[in-house]
Amino acid sequence: MELVTDILGPFGPIILVGSLGVLLVLLTIPMMMRDKSDPMQKLHRQSQARHKSADQGPTLRSNQQNKKLEKYATFLEPQDTEEYSAIRKTLVTAGYRTKDAVRIYFAAQMVLGLGGLALGAAYFFLVIKSDETTMQQTLMYILGPGAGGYLFPKYWLTKRVDKRKKEIEQGFPDSLDMMLVCIEAGQSMDQAIIRVARELHASYPALADEYEIVAHEIKAGKDKSAVLRDMAERCGVQDIASFTTVLIQSQQFGTSIGEALRVYAEEMRDKRVMRAEEAANKLPTKMTLVTMTLTVPPLLIILVGPSAVGITQLGQLAN
Repeated sequence: MELVTDILGPFGPIILVGSLGVLLVLLTIPMMMRDKSDPMQKLHRQSQARHKSADQGPTLRSNQQNKKLEKYATFLEPQDTEEYSAIRKTLVTAGYRTKDAVRIYFAAQMVLGLGGLALGAAYFFLVIKSDETTMQQTLMYILGPGAGGYLFPKYWLTKRVDKRKKEIEQGFPDSLDMMLVCIEAGQSMDQAIIRVARELHASYPALADEYEIVAHEIKAGKDKSAVLRDMAERCGVQDIASFTTVLIQSQQFGTSIGEALRVYAEEMRDKRVMRAEEAANKLPTKMTLVTMTLTVPPLLIILVGPSAVGITQLGQLAN
């Protein structure tokens, strides 16, 4: 213990125990991630390979899972079904629809957390560490970057979801107007959705992608009501949910889709104007805070400064 204290300082035993713990964790992770070969999985892969070699035409689905991440599926995926469904829904709302999205998300959390922990420890021992360093500073410099790296993917995902929702809300009224024009021109609902998705790619790519998914699922034979509900769930926007409800009810009751779209498009335009007015009404309050912060201190210096200098000079003369 004296040797450890002389080499590493007063926190030497704690550093030694922590290093051994990290080493044991790093040695245990490969053992936990090791995927044991299952005879049934091997037989299933052989059967898939035979079917693939026998099929000469193009495959319909090319979005296969990453084999490297699939080995660590039990470690990178939540075992709770509700937790997995919640994070999967959030990733889909953010626009990440690949099969490996959940695994990549948790892998990013683990890699960034361990990387931040390693960088924090290296920075602390090489730059900050001294005899006057307290335990609180040690934990802050070592654990802080690790916690920041672990939470960064969640922060990024939240910002991505908010940005995508705002983009969909901004482009949705224009898409309704375009869809109404297409339907009144004689096109069907499916053709109108395809045309709107094609025209919106340049300005609102997120909304265009959602319309393309709807068009492909309808072409594949999926029920239109289920397709529209899935779109509302993926987007996570109240306007889209109301729109899908209007279309489903119009289809069930046999009313005119064009008339329903015309009424709903007018409501969406009014709602967009109300959002713009709300943002304009918030602007003076935000500008007032900034103006006071940047204007009041210089004004006080200009008004009070000469008086303070005069008082100081009078005091010196009196002395």
